[in-house]
Amino acid sequence: MMLDSAALAAVRLSIELALSTTLILLVLGTPLAWWLARGQGGRLGWLRVPVRALVALPLVLPPSVLGFYLLVGMGPNGPLGQLTQALGGTTLAFTYWGLLLGSLLYSLPFVVQPLVGAFELMGERPLEAAATLRAGPLDAFWHVAVPLARPGYLTGAVMGFAHTLGEFGVVLMIGGNIPGQTRTIAVQIYDHVEALEYTQAHWLAGGMLVFSFVVLLLLHLIQSRRVAAN
Repeated sequence: MMLDSAALAAVRLSIELALSTTLILLVLGTPLAWWLARGQGGRLGWLRVPVRALVALPLVLPPSVLGFYLLVGMGPNGPLGQLTQALGGTTLAFTYWGLLLGSLLYSLPFVVQPLVGAFELMGERPLEAAATLRAGPLDAFWHVAVPLARPGYLTGAVMGFAHTLGEFGVVLMIGGNIPGQTRTIAVQIYDHVEALEYTQAHWLAGGMLVFSFVVLLLLHLIQSRRVAAN
């Protein structure tokens, strides 16, 4: 058999985690990206630069550092851990929900930044044209801005899904290695290599290699179509 039951469980968990993370980030990241791209000055305008830096932080921060602080925050003595325990639950460390929370943070820039770029690229003219037709701000956003930002949504969805699917350092730090609960594809490959099970590792690693190539090919096709359309 190409993949054993443990590997199949890791694949299922990874896909579920990547899908959940991507969908949540597309929903939550849309208003954040809109504010970063189109927000006016005002009293909170000065926050846009530091918020942009915070959103991009996972791109440059070592995964072990991010995973360590997430683990501390989710632990029994951390602020999030104390909150979940006070609400009658347990800590989020080494659980699927903790893994999901960590995934939302470390995949945030891969979804938000393409959206910011798409919203910035559309310029002011489409929204001004919508305003002359008496479209309200919300109506103009949903019927003008979102359709025009479709390439950004496609890029963000693909990048967010792929990054979540392949992350190792943060996942291992905050999720551990619990079969069926927190063991993802990357951790499963690591386990196979540690056990000198290179054949099983090849199947998973090769699948990830092909998947990564397809992701990059898809992104280049999206960008080529965007350039041709302009």
